[in-house]
Amino acid sequence: MKLVIGKPLGFCFGVKRAIDELERALGRYGEVYALGSPIHNEEEVNRLISMGLKLIEKVECLPPNAVVFIRAHGTTPEIFDMVRKKGSIVIDGTCPSVKNAQEKARLLSKEGYNVVVVGDPKHPEVQSIKGHALGEVYVVTSPKDVEAFPAKDKIGVVSQTTQEEGMLLAIVSALVPKSRELRVYNTICKATLHRQETVKKLASETEGVIVIGGHNSTNTAKLVEVAKKEGCDVLWIAKSDEIDEDWLKNKSIIGIAAGASTPDWLINDVISSLSCR
Repeated sequence: MKLVIGKPLGFCFGVKRAIDELERALGRYGEVYALGSPIHNEEEVNRLISMGLKLIEKVECLPPNAVVFIRAHGTTPEIFDMVRKKGSIVIDGTCPSVKNAQEKARLLSKEGYNVVVVGDPKHPEVQSIKGHALGEVYVVTSPKDVEAFPAKDKIGVVSQTTQEEGMLLAIVSALVPKSRELRVYNTICKATLHRQETVKKLASETEGVIVIGGHNSTNTAKLVEVAKKEGCDVLWIAKSDEIDEDWLKNKSIIGIAAGASTPDWLINDVISSLSCR
């Protein structure tokens, strides 16, 4: 079996920066609280928990004067204020690309635009972007959501950083008749685009693609979606023991791709496991 390893693999810049910051904080303080999972990869989170990470979902659960890590997805200004009022030391791991989307949403709302965020309304990144805008914010996931969208004089658009560019384009096209003035900031992360292009290339060169990443990872899910759109046989796994032997049958060339929140050690474990077959 030949393995074609896609590039880039492993953490994107924003996730690597966040995990590096978190590891430094754990080394310095021993115990660090995170508001929500710091990364959408269960195996990596378990490793961090073994180093002293504590997961909580609400600021109210924080003890006084705790060390608090803000994950790469970012959070709202209100959460920042609540954390600081508890006397916490704040380690801000917000991805620079997410900060850019937050700032663009705030700018658009300040200039009188009705802000539309293209993305998953339940995703913590989208919630953080919404929190930086002033006034009402609309979240849409597909052009179909735009059908019932009210007409507005001014509409401003930003995107969840892990969106597929084709979906952003389709939604923007659907919004054109809804507004006299439409301003769009393409806030999709370049690392996301590079990984999606890698999967397209792998799909054309192999008999199937294995995508490695947490099953709760949006950016990994997008890679799987891209592979399927290319007509590729795709297997999504979180770790090596999820490799499906039946899926491997009759395949001599397999592509390997990974989400931006997948650590190198997990990827290497999968590659080593496949190399032994």
